[in-house]
Amino acid sequence: MEYRPCIDIHNGKVKQIIGGSLRDEGDTAVENFVSERGADFFADFYRQEGLFGGHVIMLNRPDSPYYEKTKEQALAALSAFPKGLQIGGGINPENAPEFLDAGASHVIITSYAFSDGELDLGRIEKMVKAVGAEHLVIDLSARKRHHNHYVVTDRWQTFTSQRVEPELFYKLDPCCDEYLIHAVDMEGKNTGIDEEVLEILSGYDGHPITYAGGISSYEDVERIRELGRGRINITVGSALDLFGGDLNYETVKKMCF
Repeated sequence: MEYRPCIDIHNGKVKQIIGGSLRDEGDTAVENFVSERGADFFADFYRQEGLFGGHVIMLNRPDSPYYEKTKEQALAALSAFPKGLQIGGGINPENAPEFLDAGASHVIITSYAFSDGELDLGRIEKMVKAVGAEHLVIDLSARKRHHNHYVVTDRWQTFTSQRVEPELFYKLDPCCDEYLIHAVDMEGKNTGIDEEVLEILSGYDGHPITYAGGISSYEDVERIRELGRGRINITVGSALDLFGGDLNYETVKKMCF
């Protein structure tokens, strides 16, 4: 179990938001925290702490008027911690090499892996050819609909037909190096973890998986260790004191080692 840091960038600012509130129209979101420091500050802090494998997520669409500012912040973070961070948000085979050249260890895809709501293995193969499976993280962020959890795309706004289940991870194993799972229904709400999502993840034993969403107490961290048998890595956002929350960063980090 590892602690994996995060740097979420929206409208050119490092933020913590309620994930399910994000809307492309007007580039709006319910904000829990907005930093006056740039993404490079947080990246350099993680570098000094020796925390590899964190993710930088660009939360604006490429056609957003804020995208260039968001991208600028992301590139600054990668430069501050070369080969230490992963990057996601609008990644495709055409732009992925630019981010790897800028210092990303991996690129993260969600929306690109789907076409018309269906998993598109052809697209994933194109990404593998562009960057290599060893540099690819697949984000299978989950939202509940009816009685199952489904992958959501387009910055967590669009449901796909793909259920989140261990069989999906095993199917995609040859195509990637890691998985990132945002439990979107809990993301940014500070109300506890999504145990149903974690139960799904516990049924998989393969590539590293990082879980994000709702961690709000030290008990949540221990519960993830228990459910994942120490194999599921974690990201803590809004609840962490680095982002204005109550959980002590040093304590959480020590709990993960």
